[in-house]
Amino acid sequence: MKINLQGISDRKQWEEKGFDLPQYDIAQMKEATMENPFWVHFGAGNLFRAFHASIAQKMLNEGVLDRGIVVAEGFDYEIIEKVYVPHDNLGISMTLRADGTVGKMVIGSVAEALPLDSDNSAAYARLREIFEKDSLQMVTFTITEKGYSLTDAKGEYLSEVLDDFAKGPEKPVSYMGKVTALLYARFCAGEKPVAMVSTDNCSHNGDRLYAAVLAFAEAWSANKKVDTGFRKYIDSEKVSFTWSMIDKITPRPDAAVEEILTKDGVEGLEPVITSRKTYTAPFVNAEETEYLVIEENFPNGRPSLEDAGVLFTNRETVDKVEKMKVCTCLNPLHTCLAIFGCLLGYRKIADEMRDEALVRLVEGVGYQEGLPVVVNPGIIDPKKFLDTVLNVRFPNPFMPDTPQRIATDTSQKLAIRFGETLRAYETSDTLKVENLQMIPLVYAGWLRYLMAVDDKGEPFDPSPDPMLEELRPQLEKIRLGDRDVEAVLRPIMENTQIFGVNLYKTGLAEKVCGYFRKLNTEPGAVRRTLDKLGTF
Repeated sequence: MKINLQGISDRKQWEEKGFDLPQYDIAQMKEATMENPFWVHFGAGNLFRAFHASIAQKMLNEGVLDRGIVVAEGFDYEIIEKVYVPHDNLGISMTLRADGTVGKMVIGSVAEALPLDSDNSAAYARLREIFEKDSLQMVTFTITEKGYSLTDAKGEYLSEVLDDFAKGPEKPVSYMGKVTALLYARFCAGEKPVAMVSTDNCSHNGDRLYAAVLAFAEAWSANKKVDTGFRKYIDSEKVSFTWSMIDKITPRPDAAVEEILTKDGVEGLEPVITSRKTYTAPFVNAEETEYLVIEENFPNGRPSLEDAGVLFTNRETVDKVEKMKVCTCLNPLHTCLAIFGCLLGYRKIADEMRDEALVRLVEGVGYQEGLPVVVNPGIIDPKKFLDTVLNVRFPNPFMPDTPQRIATDTSQKLAIRFGETLRAYETSDTLKVENLQMIPLVYAGWLRYLMAVDDKGEPFDPSPDPMLEELRPQLEKIRLGDRDVEAVLRPIMENTQIFGVNLYKTGLAEKVCGYFRKLNTEPGAVRRTLDKLGTF
Protein backbone atom coordinates (compact mmCIF):
# COMPACT_ATOMS: atom_id res chain seq x y z
CA MET A 1 0.00 0.00 0.00
CA LYS A 2 2.02 2.90 -1.31
CA ILE A 3 0.98 6.53 -1.03
CA ASN A 4 0.86 7.48 -4.69
CA LEU A 5 -1.67 7.41 -7.50
CA GLN A 6 -0.72 3.90 -8.52
CA GLY A 7 -0.89 2.73 -4.92
CA ILE A 8 -4.44 3.94 -4.30
CA SER A 9 -5.72 2.58 -7.60
CA ASP A 10 -6.44 -0.66 -5.71
CA ARG A 11 -9.17 1.03 -3.70
CA LYS A 12 -10.44 -2.13 -2.05
CA GLN A 13 -7.37 -2.83 0.06
CA TRP A 14 -7.34 0.75 1.37
CA GLU A 15 -11.06 0.81 2.10
CA GLU A 16 -10.86 -2.53 3.92
CA LYS A 17 -8.39 -0.89 6.30
CA GLY A 18 -10.84 1.95 6.96
CA PHE A 19 -9.36 4.65 4.75
CA ASP A 20 -11.54 7.27 3.11
CA LEU A 21 -10.28 7.78 -0.43
CA PRO A 22 -10.91 10.66 -2.85
CA GLN A 23 -14.37 10.26 -4.36
CA TYR A 24 -13.52 12.23 -7.49
CA ASP A 25 -11.36 11.81 -10.55
CA ILE A 26 -7.99 13.23 -9.49
CA ALA A 27 -6.74 13.52 -13.08
CA GLN A 28 -9.80 15.54 -14.09
CA MET A 29 -9.45 17.71 -10.98
CA LYS A 30 -5.81 18.47 -11.84
CA GLU A 31 -6.63 19.28 -15.45
CA ALA A 32 -9.41 21.67 -14.43
CA THR A 33 -7.13 23.33 -11.89
CA MET A 34 -4.33 23.77 -14.39
CA GLU A 35 -6.67 25.62 -16.72
CA ASN A 36 -8.52 27.71 -14.15
CA PRO A 37 -6.76 27.78 -10.76
CA PHE A 38 -8.83 29.51 -8.10
CA TRP A 39 -6.98 28.85 -4.82
CA VAL A 40 -3.28 29.25 -4.10
CA HIS A 41 -1.94 28.43 -0.65
CA PHE A 42 1.50 29.41 0.68
CA GLY A 43 2.90 27.04 3.31
CA ALA A 44 2.93 23.30 2.59
CA GLY A 45 3.22 22.14 6.20
CA ASN A 46 1.12 20.05 8.55
CA LEU A 47 -1.67 22.54 9.27
CA PHE A 48 -2.35 23.06 5.57
CA ARG A 49 -2.53 19.34 4.88
CA ALA A 50 -4.71 18.57 7.90
CA PHE A 51 -7.10 21.50 7.51
CA HIS A 52 -7.13 23.45 4.23
CA ALA A 53 -6.49 20.45 1.97
CA SER A 54 -9.09 18.50 3.94
CA ILE A 55 -11.66 21.28 3.39
CA ALA A 56 -11.07 21.10 -0.36
CA GLN A 57 -11.28 17.29 -0.26
CA LYS A 58 -14.70 17.38 1.39
CA MET A 59 -16.02 19.80 -1.21
CA LEU A 60 -14.54 17.80 -4.09
CA ASN A 61 -16.09 14.62 -2.71
CA GLU A 62 -19.50 16.30 -2.57
CA GLY A 63 -19.17 17.73 -6.07
CA VAL A 64 -19.26 21.30 -4.78
CA LEU A 65 -15.79 21.85 -6.27
CA ASP A 66 -14.25 20.48 -9.43
CA ARG A 67 -10.81 22.01 -8.85
CA GLY A 68 -8.19 21.66 -6.15
CA ILE A 69 -5.52 23.75 -4.45
CA VAL A 70 -2.15 24.91 -5.77
CA VAL A 71 0.25 24.86 -2.82
CA ALA A 72 3.56 26.70 -2.80
CA GLU A 73 6.31 26.33 -0.21
CA GLY A 74 8.61 29.31 0.29
CA PHE A 75 10.56 28.44 3.41
CA ASP A 76 11.74 24.87 2.89
CA TYR A 77 11.70 23.66 -0.71
CA GLU A 78 12.64 20.12 0.38
CA ILE A 79 9.08 19.62 1.64
CA ILE A 80 7.91 19.70 -1.98
CA GLU A 81 10.84 17.66 -3.25
CA LYS A 82 10.82 14.94 -0.59
CA VAL A 83 7.19 14.67 0.55
CA TYR A 84 4.88 15.94 -2.19
CA VAL A 85 6.64 14.86 -5.39
CA PRO A 86 7.40 11.21 -4.40
CA HIS A 87 3.74 10.72 -3.38
CA ASP A 88 2.06 12.42 -6.37
CA ASN A 89 0.90 15.22 -4.02
CA LEU A 90 -1.11 12.71 -1.98
CA GLY A 91 -0.97 12.56 1.79
CA ILE A 92 -2.68 10.80 4.66
CA SER A 93 -4.59 12.78 7.27
CA MET A 94 -5.06 10.98 10.59
CA THR A 95 -7.77 12.44 12.82
CA LEU A 96 -7.15 11.50 16.46
CA ARG A 97 -10.53 11.54 18.15
CA ALA A 98 -11.06 11.92 21.87
CA ASP A 99 -13.16 8.73 21.97
CA GLY A 100 -10.12 6.67 20.96
CA THR A 101 -11.03 6.14 17.32
CA VAL A 102 -8.89 7.29 14.43
CA GLY A 103 -10.17 8.74 11.16
CA LYS A 104 -7.98 7.85 8.19
CA MET A 105 -8.19 9.80 4.96
CA VAL A 106 -6.07 9.90 1.83
CA ILE A 107 -6.01 13.55 0.74
CA GLY A 108 -5.86 14.14 -3.01
CA SER A 109 -7.01 17.75 -3.28
CA VAL A 110 -3.57 19.24 -4.02
CA ALA A 111 -3.50 19.76 -7.77
CA GLU A 112 -0.01 21.26 -7.94
CA ALA A 113 2.83 21.61 -5.42
CA LEU A 114 5.50 24.16 -6.29
CA PRO A 115 8.52 25.69 -4.61
CA LEU A 116 8.22 29.45 -4.19
CA ASP A 117 11.74 29.79 -5.52
CA SER A 118 12.68 32.57 -7.93
CA ASP A 119 15.76 30.53 -8.92
CA ASN A 120 13.48 27.74 -10.13
CA SER A 121 12.46 29.34 -13.41
CA ALA A 122 9.78 26.79 -14.33
CA ALA A 123 8.03 26.77 -10.94
CA TYR A 124 8.21 30.53 -10.53
CA ALA A 125 6.92 31.12 -14.05
CA ARG A 126 4.00 28.80 -13.33
CA LEU A 127 3.14 30.74 -10.16
CA ARG A 128 3.31 34.00 -12.09
CA GLU A 129 1.01 32.50 -14.72
CA ILE A 130 -1.47 31.46 -12.02
CA PHE A 131 -1.49 34.95 -10.52
CA GLU A 132 -2.26 36.40 -13.94
CA LYS A 133 -5.35 34.19 -14.37
CA ASP A 134 -8.85 35.69 -14.16
CA SER A 135 -9.97 32.59 -12.23
CA LEU A 136 -7.76 33.16 -9.17
CA GLN A 137 -10.03 34.10 -6.28
CA MET A 138 -8.03 33.69 -3.10
CA VAL A 139 -4.51 33.27 -1.79
CA THR A 140 -4.24 31.75 1.69
CA PHE A 141 -1.26 31.46 4.02
CA THR A 142 0.07 29.28 6.84
CA ILE A 143 3.66 30.51 7.05
CA THR A 144 3.73 31.25 10.82
CA GLU A 145 3.89 34.71 12.34
CA LYS A 146 7.61 34.97 11.55
CA GLY A 147 6.91 34.57 7.84
CA TYR A 148 5.51 38.10 7.61
CA SER A 149 8.44 39.75 9.37
CA LEU A 150 10.82 41.89 7.32
CA THR A 151 13.06 42.88 10.23
CA ASP A 152 15.46 41.30 12.72
CA ALA A 153 15.31 41.40 16.51
CA LYS A 154 16.66 44.97 16.48
CA GLY A 155 13.90 46.14 14.17
CA GLU A 156 16.27 46.56 11.24
CA TYR A 157 15.38 45.31 7.77
CA LEU A 158 16.86 41.94 6.87
CA SER A 159 19.62 42.09 4.25
CA GLU A 160 17.62 40.03 1.75
CA VAL A 161 14.68 42.39 2.16
CA LEU A 162 16.88 45.43 1.54
CA ASP A 163 18.31 43.73 -1.55
CA ASP A 164 14.80 43.04 -2.84
CA PHE A 165 13.74 46.63 -2.12
CA ALA A 166 16.60 47.82 -4.30
CA LYS A 167 16.33 45.29 -7.14
CA GLY A 168 12.58 45.22 -7.63
CA PRO A 169 10.09 42.45 -8.42
CA GLU A 170 11.92 40.66 -11.21
CA LYS A 171 13.70 38.03 -9.07
CA PRO A 172 13.18 38.59 -5.33
CA VAL A 173 14.67 36.32 -2.69
CA SER A 174 12.72 37.11 0.48
CA TYR A 175 9.41 35.35 1.15
CA MET A 176 7.26 38.46 1.19
CA GLY A 177 9.22 39.89 -1.72
CA LYS A 178 8.24 36.91 -3.85
CA VAL A 179 4.60 37.10 -2.75
CA THR A 180 4.45 40.80 -3.56
CA ALA A 181 6.12 40.23 -6.93
CA LEU A 182 3.41 37.70 -7.82
CA LEU A 183 0.77 40.20 -6.78
CA TYR A 184 2.48 42.74 -9.02
CA ALA A 185 2.18 40.26 -11.91
CA ARG A 186 -1.56 40.19 -11.23
CA PHE A 187 -1.64 43.98 -11.28
CA CYS A 188 0.23 44.08 -14.60
CA ALA A 189 -2.19 41.53 -16.08
CA GLY A 190 -5.05 44.00 -15.69
CA GLU A 191 -5.35 44.94 -12.01
CA LYS A 192 -7.34 41.79 -11.38
CA PRO A 193 -9.14 41.34 -8.05
CA VAL A 194 -8.06 38.82 -5.40
CA ALA A 195 -8.40 38.08 -1.69
CA MET A 196 -5.18 37.71 0.30
CA VAL A 197 -6.15 35.60 3.32
CA SER A 198 -3.72 34.93 6.13
CA THR A 199 -4.86 31.92 8.16
CA ASP A 200 -1.91 32.00 10.51
CA ASN A 201 -2.46 31.83 14.24
CA CYS A 202 -1.61 35.43 15.10
CA SER A 203 -3.58 38.52 16.01
CA HIS A 204 -4.95 40.61 13.13
CA ASN A 205 -3.11 38.37 10.70
CA GLY A 206 -4.44 40.17 7.64
CA ASP A 207 -2.85 43.41 8.81
CA ARG A 208 0.53 41.69 9.13
CA LEU A 209 0.30 40.43 5.57
CA TYR A 210 -0.83 43.86 4.33
CA ALA A 211 2.02 45.65 6.12
CA ALA A 212 4.63 43.36 4.56
CA VAL A 213 3.21 43.70 1.04
CA LEU A 214 2.81 47.45 1.45
CA ALA A 215 6.46 47.85 2.50
CA PHE A 216 7.58 46.27 -0.77
CA ALA A 217 5.08 48.21 -2.86
CA GLU A 218 6.24 51.50 -1.35
CA ALA A 219 9.95 50.67 -1.68
CA TRP A 220 9.59 49.55 -5.28
CA SER A 221 7.52 52.62 -6.12
CA ALA A 222 10.10 54.90 -4.50
CA ASN A 223 12.90 53.13 -6.38
CA LYS A 224 10.90 53.32 -9.64
CA LYS A 225 10.89 49.54 -10.02
CA VAL A 226 7.13 49.21 -10.52
CA ASP A 227 4.30 51.06 -12.18
CA THR A 228 3.11 53.97 -10.05
CA GLY A 229 -0.39 52.48 -9.92
CA PHE A 230 0.72 49.37 -8.00
CA ARG A 231 0.70 51.16 -4.65
CA LYS A 232 -2.90 52.28 -5.24
CA TYR A 233 -3.90 48.78 -6.37
CA ILE A 234 -2.74 47.35 -3.02
CA ASP A 235 -5.04 49.78 -1.22
CA SER A 236 -7.95 49.49 -3.63
CA GLU A 237 -11.12 47.44 -3.29
CA LYS A 238 -9.63 45.02 -5.81
CA VAL A 239 -7.28 43.52 -3.19
CA SER A 240 -8.40 42.50 0.29
CA PHE A 241 -6.26 41.48 3.23
CA THR A 242 -8.82 39.71 5.33
CA TRP A 243 -8.59 38.80 9.00
CA SER A 244 -9.19 35.26 10.14
CA MET A 245 -9.10 33.08 13.25
CA ILE A 246 -7.86 29.52 12.88
CA ASP A 247 -7.83 26.84 15.54
CA LYS A 248 -6.75 23.24 15.10
CA ILE A 249 -4.02 21.46 17.04
CA THR A 250 -1.72 19.75 14.56
CA PRO A 251 1.42 18.39 16.23
CA ARG A 252 4.31 17.04 14.21
CA PRO A 253 3.88 13.50 12.81
CA ASP A 254 3.94 11.08 15.73
CA ALA A 255 5.64 7.67 15.93
CA ALA A 256 2.53 6.05 17.44
CA VAL A 257 0.47 7.20 14.46
CA GLU A 258 3.13 5.94 12.08
CA GLU A 259 2.88 2.54 13.81
CA ILE A 260 -0.90 2.41 13.20
CA LEU A 261 -0.34 3.06 9.52
CA THR A 262 2.48 0.53 9.31
CA LYS A 263 0.23 -2.17 10.80
CA ASP A 264 -2.33 -1.29 8.11
CA GLY A 265 0.32 -2.10 5.52
CA VAL A 266 1.09 1.44 4.36
CA GLU A 267 4.63 1.76 3.02
CA GLY A 268 7.10 4.62 2.78
CA LEU A 269 6.06 6.43 5.94
CA GLU A 270 9.53 7.39 7.14
CA PRO A 271 9.66 10.98 8.42
CA VAL A 272 11.89 13.44 6.63
CA ILE A 273 14.13 15.91 8.44
CA THR A 274 15.20 18.51 5.92
CA SER A 275 18.44 20.45 5.89
CA ARG A 276 16.45 23.34 7.39
CA LYS A 277 15.41 21.06 10.28
CA THR A 278 11.79 20.76 9.18
CA TYR A 279 10.27 17.52 10.50
CA THR A 280 7.70 16.22 8.05
CA ALA A 281 6.23 12.96 6.76
CA PRO A 282 3.77 11.61 4.18
CA PHE A 283 1.09 11.73 6.90
CA VAL A 284 -0.21 14.29 9.36
CA ASN A 285 -1.99 13.78 12.67
CA ALA A 286 -4.44 16.27 14.15
CA GLU A 287 -7.38 16.64 16.49
CA GLU A 288 -10.94 16.48 15.18
CA THR A 289 -12.02 19.89 16.51
CA GLU A 290 -11.36 22.77 14.13
CA TYR A 291 -12.47 26.35 13.63
CA LEU A 292 -11.80 28.72 10.76
CA VAL A 293 -13.53 32.10 10.90
CA ILE A 294 -12.82 34.47 8.01
CA GLU A 295 -13.77 38.06 7.30
CA GLU A 296 -16.17 38.17 4.36
CA ASN A 297 -14.22 40.24 1.82
CA PHE A 298 -13.49 38.48 -1.47
CA PRO A 299 -13.24 40.91 -4.41
CA ASN A 300 -13.22 38.12 -7.01
CA GLY A 301 -15.80 35.90 -5.32
CA ARG A 302 -15.03 32.71 -3.45
CA PRO A 303 -15.97 29.05 -3.30
CA SER A 304 -18.72 28.08 -0.84
CA LEU A 305 -16.29 27.05 1.91
CA GLU A 306 -19.11 27.28 4.43
CA ASP A 307 -20.22 23.91 3.02
CA ALA A 308 -17.11 22.48 4.68
CA GLY A 309 -17.62 24.29 8.00
CA VAL A 310 -15.77 27.59 7.46
CA LEU A 311 -17.52 30.51 9.16
CA PHE A 312 -17.74 33.87 7.37
CA THR A 313 -18.47 37.09 9.18
CA ASN A 314 -17.32 40.72 9.53
CA ARG A 315 -13.95 41.96 10.79
CA GLU A 316 -15.27 43.01 14.19
CA THR A 317 -16.60 39.52 14.86
CA VAL A 318 -13.36 37.86 13.73
CA ASP A 319 -11.56 40.08 16.25
CA LYS A 320 -13.93 39.02 19.05
CA VAL A 321 -13.52 35.34 18.20
CA GLU A 322 -9.75 35.68 18.16
CA LYS A 323 -9.69 37.45 21.54
CA MET A 324 -12.02 34.82 22.98
CA LYS A 325 -9.61 32.08 21.94
CA VAL A 326 -6.24 33.74 22.49
CA CYS A 327 -6.97 35.80 25.60
CA THR A 328 -9.29 33.58 27.64
CA CYS A 329 -10.70 30.29 26.41
CA LEU A 330 -7.75 28.34 24.94
CA ASN A 331 -4.27 29.80 24.76
CA PRO A 332 -4.02 30.91 28.41
CA LEU A 333 -5.01 27.42 29.53
CA HIS A 334 -2.37 25.90 27.27
CA THR A 335 0.22 28.15 28.91
CA CYS A 336 -0.90 27.06 32.39
CA LEU A 337 -0.44 23.42 31.48
CA ALA A 338 2.86 24.11 29.72
CA ILE A 339 4.47 25.85 32.69
CA PHE A 340 3.38 23.42 35.39
CA GLY A 341 3.73 20.42 33.09
CA CYS A 342 7.43 21.18 32.66
CA LEU A 343 7.89 21.65 36.40
CA LEU A 344 6.10 18.38 37.21
CA GLY A 345 7.76 16.32 34.49
CA TYR A 346 4.77 15.69 32.25
CA ARG A 347 5.40 14.87 28.59
CA LYS A 348 1.85 15.07 27.23
CA ILE A 349 -0.86 17.69 27.67
CA ALA A 350 -3.46 14.90 27.82
CA ASP A 351 -1.74 13.31 30.82
CA GLU A 352 -1.95 16.61 32.69
CA MET A 353 -5.71 16.57 32.25
CA ARG A 354 -5.84 13.49 34.50
CA ASP A 355 -4.19 15.50 37.27
CA GLU A 356 -7.01 16.83 39.47
CA ALA A 357 -4.99 19.80 40.70
CA LEU A 358 -4.06 20.92 37.20
CA VAL A 359 -7.66 20.50 36.06
CA ARG A 360 -8.77 22.75 38.94
CA LEU A 361 -6.17 25.29 37.86
CA VAL A 362 -7.21 25.51 34.20
CA GLU A 363 -10.90 25.43 35.08
CA GLY A 364 -10.28 28.30 37.47
CA VAL A 365 -8.40 30.33 34.89
CA GLY A 366 -11.01 29.58 32.24
CA TYR A 367 -14.41 29.52 33.88
CA GLN A 368 -13.87 31.63 37.01
CA GLU A 369 -11.40 34.30 35.94
CA GLY A 370 -11.49 34.40 32.14
CA LEU A 371 -15.07 33.76 31.04
CA PRO A 372 -16.55 36.75 32.96
CA VAL A 373 -14.61 39.20 30.74
CA VAL A 374 -15.19 37.49 27.37
CA VAL A 375 -17.16 39.46 24.80
CA ASN A 376 -19.46 36.93 23.17
CA PRO A 377 -18.76 37.05 19.42
CA GLY A 378 -22.14 35.48 18.65
CA ILE A 379 -20.84 33.22 15.91
CA ILE A 380 -19.24 30.83 18.47
CA ASP A 381 -20.51 30.43 22.04
CA PRO A 382 -17.60 31.04 24.48
CA LYS A 383 -18.90 28.65 27.15
CA LYS A 384 -19.36 25.82 24.65
CA PHE A 385 -15.94 26.56 23.14
CA LEU A 386 -14.34 26.38 26.60
CA ASP A 387 -16.28 23.20 27.45
CA THR A 388 -14.88 21.57 24.30
CA VAL A 389 -11.33 22.69 25.13
CA LEU A 390 -11.40 21.24 28.64
CA ASN A 391 -13.59 18.18 28.11
CA VAL A 392 -12.63 17.04 24.61
CA ARG A 393 -9.53 18.69 23.21
CA PHE A 394 -6.98 18.85 26.03
CA PRO A 395 -7.85 15.41 27.51
CA ASN A 396 -7.57 13.68 24.13
CA PRO A 397 -5.04 10.89 24.88
CA PHE A 398 -4.24 10.45 21.21
CA MET A 399 -2.95 13.99 20.73
CA PRO A 400 0.85 13.84 21.07
CA ASP A 401 1.23 17.46 22.16
CA THR A 402 3.77 18.32 24.84
CA PRO A 403 4.02 21.02 27.51
CA GLN A 404 7.59 21.56 26.37
CA ARG A 405 6.41 22.59 22.89
CA ILE A 406 3.68 24.86 24.26
CA ALA A 407 6.17 26.49 26.66
CA THR A 408 8.18 27.87 23.74
CA ASP A 409 8.35 31.69 23.71
CA THR A 410 6.21 32.08 26.84
CA SER A 411 7.69 35.53 27.53
CA GLN A 412 6.16 36.67 24.24
CA LYS A 413 2.74 35.22 25.04
CA LEU A 414 1.90 36.30 28.59
CA ALA A 415 0.94 39.88 27.71
CA ILE A 416 -1.67 38.70 25.23
CA ARG A 417 -2.86 35.54 26.96
CA PHE A 418 -3.40 37.15 30.38
CA GLY A 419 -2.81 40.89 30.02
CA GLU A 420 -6.15 41.51 28.29
CA THR A 421 -7.97 39.83 31.19
CA LEU A 422 -6.10 41.94 33.75
CA ARG A 423 -6.95 45.14 31.92
CA ALA A 424 -10.61 44.08 31.73
CA TYR A 425 -10.65 43.56 35.50
CA GLU A 426 -9.02 46.96 36.05
CA THR A 427 -11.71 48.77 34.06
CA SER A 428 -14.67 46.70 35.34
CA ASP A 429 -17.23 48.11 37.73
CA THR A 430 -17.93 44.69 39.23
CA LEU A 431 -14.73 42.63 38.92
CA LYS A 432 -11.74 43.26 41.20
CA VAL A 433 -8.11 42.52 40.34
CA GLU A 434 -7.39 41.61 43.96
CA ASN A 435 -9.84 38.71 43.72
CA LEU A 436 -7.75 36.96 41.07
CA GLN A 437 -6.09 33.82 42.42
CA MET A 438 -5.26 31.50 39.54
CA ILE A 439 -3.62 33.93 37.10
CA PRO A 440 -1.15 35.23 39.73
CA LEU A 441 -0.30 31.60 40.52
CA VAL A 442 0.46 31.00 36.84
CA TYR A 443 2.76 34.04 36.81
CA ALA A 444 4.53 32.69 39.87
CA GLY A 445 4.77 29.29 38.22
CA TRP A 446 6.45 30.82 35.18
CA LEU A 447 9.00 32.63 37.37
CA ARG A 448 9.65 29.35 39.16
CA TYR A 449 9.99 27.64 35.75
CA LEU A 450 12.68 30.16 34.78
CA MET A 451 14.88 28.75 37.55
CA ALA A 452 15.20 25.68 35.26
CA VAL A 453 14.84 23.37 38.28
CA ASP A 454 11.87 20.99 38.35
CA ASP A 455 9.75 20.04 41.34
CA LYS A 456 12.13 17.21 42.19
CA GLY A 457 14.94 19.73 42.49
CA GLU A 458 16.58 18.51 39.29
CA PRO A 459 17.71 20.81 36.45
CA PHE A 460 15.89 20.82 33.11
CA ASP A 461 16.30 22.69 29.84
CA PRO A 462 13.68 25.43 29.39
CA SER A 463 12.02 25.62 26.00
CA PRO A 464 13.40 28.17 23.51
CA ASP A 465 12.48 31.76 24.37
CA PRO A 466 14.00 35.03 23.11
CA MET A 467 14.22 36.39 26.67
CA LEU A 468 15.94 33.42 28.29
CA GLU A 469 19.39 34.98 28.01
CA GLU A 470 18.14 38.05 29.85
CA LEU A 471 15.93 36.38 32.46
CA ARG A 472 17.80 33.20 33.35
CA PRO A 473 20.81 34.97 34.94
CA GLN A 474 18.43 36.86 37.23
CA LEU A 475 16.62 33.71 38.37
CA GLU A 476 19.91 31.89 38.90
CA LYS A 477 20.39 34.13 41.95
CA ILE A 478 17.54 32.25 43.66
CA ARG A 479 17.92 28.77 45.14
CA LEU A 480 15.28 26.35 46.39
CA GLY A 481 14.24 27.46 49.85
CA ASP A 482 15.13 31.14 49.39
CA ARG A 483 12.44 33.47 50.71
CA ASP A 484 14.12 36.83 50.16
CA VAL A 485 13.23 36.90 46.45
CA GLU A 486 11.41 40.15 45.74
CA ALA A 487 14.52 42.13 44.82
CA VAL A 488 15.26 39.61 42.07
CA LEU A 489 11.68 39.28 40.87
CA ARG A 490 10.76 42.97 40.99
CA PRO A 491 12.33 44.13 37.68
CA ILE A 492 10.63 41.23 35.90
CA MET A 493 7.22 41.90 37.47
CA GLU A 494 7.51 45.58 36.50
CA ASN A 495 8.18 44.67 32.86
CA THR A 496 5.08 45.65 30.91
CA GLN A 497 6.49 44.06 27.76
CA ILE A 498 6.27 40.66 29.44
CA PHE A 499 2.99 40.93 31.33
CA GLY A 500 1.21 43.66 29.40
CA VAL A 501 0.89 45.51 32.71
CA ASN A 502 3.13 46.46 35.62
CA LEU A 503 2.21 43.90 38.28
CA TYR A 504 3.00 46.41 41.03
CA LYS A 505 0.62 48.98 39.61
CA THR A 506 -2.14 46.37 39.29
CA GLY A 507 -1.63 45.31 42.89
CA LEU A 508 -0.74 41.69 42.05
CA ALA A 509 3.02 41.74 42.68
CA GLU A 510 2.76 40.86 46.37
CA LYS A 511 0.46 37.93 45.61
CA VAL A 512 2.76 36.65 42.86
CA CYS A 513 5.74 36.88 45.21
CA GLY A 514 3.84 35.00 47.89
CA TYR A 515 2.92 32.21 45.51
CA PHE A 516 6.51 32.03 44.25
CA ARG A 517 7.75 31.49 47.82
CA LYS A 518 5.23 28.65 48.24
CA LEU A 519 6.38 27.02 44.99
CA ASN A 520 10.03 27.42 45.92
CA THR A 521 10.28 26.20 49.52
CA GLU A 522 11.76 22.78 48.73
CA PRO A 523 11.43 19.84 46.32
CA GLY A 524 7.77 18.86 46.06
CA ALA A 525 6.53 22.37 46.84
CA VAL A 526 4.96 22.86 43.41
CA ARG A 527 2.87 19.72 43.82
CA ARG A 528 1.80 20.62 47.38
CA THR A 529 0.85 24.15 46.36
CA LEU A 530 -1.28 22.94 43.47
CA ASP A 531 -2.95 20.31 45.62
CA LYS A 532 -4.02 23.06 48.04
CA LEU A 533 -5.68 25.14 45.33
CA GLY A 534 -8.80 26.78 46.69
CA THR A 535 -7.57 26.77 50.29
CA PHE A 536 -5.42 29.90 50.14
